[in-house]
Amino acid sequence: MITSLTTRRISGNVLTGISKSKRLGLISRWFSGTAHLERASPAYDSQPIRLLLLGSPGAGKGTQSARIQKNFNLAAISSGNLLRQNIARGTEVGKMAAAQMERGAFVSDDIMIELINDELVTLEQQNWLLDGFPRTINQAASLDKTLTSTGQPLNLVINLHVPEEVILQRIMDRWVHVPSGRVYNLSYNPPKRHGYDDITGERLTKRPDDNPEIFKVRLQKHMSLTEPLLEYYAKRNILVTCAGRTSDEIYPQIEAELICRFGLGNARRVGEVVEEDEKRAISEQII
Repeated sequence: MITSLTTRRISGNVLTGISKSKRLGLISRWFSGTAHLERASPAYDSQPIRLLLLGSPGAGKGTQSARIQKNFNLAAISSGNLLRQNIARGTEVGKMAAAQMERGAFVSDDIMIELINDELVTLEQQNWLLDGFPRTINQAASLDKTLTSTGQPLNLVINLHVPEEVILQRIMDRWVHVPSGRVYNLSYNPPKRHGYDDITGERLTKRPDDNPEIFKVRLQKHMSLTEPLLEYYAKRNILVTCAGRTSDEIYPQIEAELICRFGLGNARRVGEVVEEDEKRAISEQII
């Protein structure tokens, strides 16, 4: 059933205007062994992109968000970046969030909802992507209420699945430039000067929760919270899971899903990531 629906969709008008080689490449990637889709995906060409990325801490939401932004015309909100910026500025919300994170806890719902709802109100872009929020059923219900009131409900939720052992190795090597959100990995994407941001020359820091003991606690809590959240979105028939160990395995699945659902009207380029973008996205190792 999935094969017949997907073949008809990809070979249809949605791919009109791109070369035969790119069409074949897209089809090949869609049916490759790396693809892991939970269900067939219907076509919603006339709808704007209102995308939510889900996944464990360290599963790659930030990296995949960056790659999607390069190839599709949308705005992005990262709950992690909003948190870190507030912590760095020493705001009251930031201080409360930092204290919770240092204990290995997730930031409370009321703090997250305040940050995200305020940011959503400022969006002027019709197409958007949410990264890292919601994480609980209460957050999801609050988000749905906000989006419904503004006439822009979610229409796609992508869940990123990366093995736990891969995630734990990544966080050991991760350093960040908090003001910009730039992420470095000592194994794959080291800064030009050790300990300093490539662009500003400012010092890099470790995230408060980037140590194995605290991170394992976060992963365990995430797993207990995620299952009901995935069920919540599966009931709305908007959930897709993309699985892999690397950015290269996962991103083609995301791109094919967006094209299948929303067509090429929102795409800046398809199947093309310039070398600099590719290096950054891969070397961040799906942070």
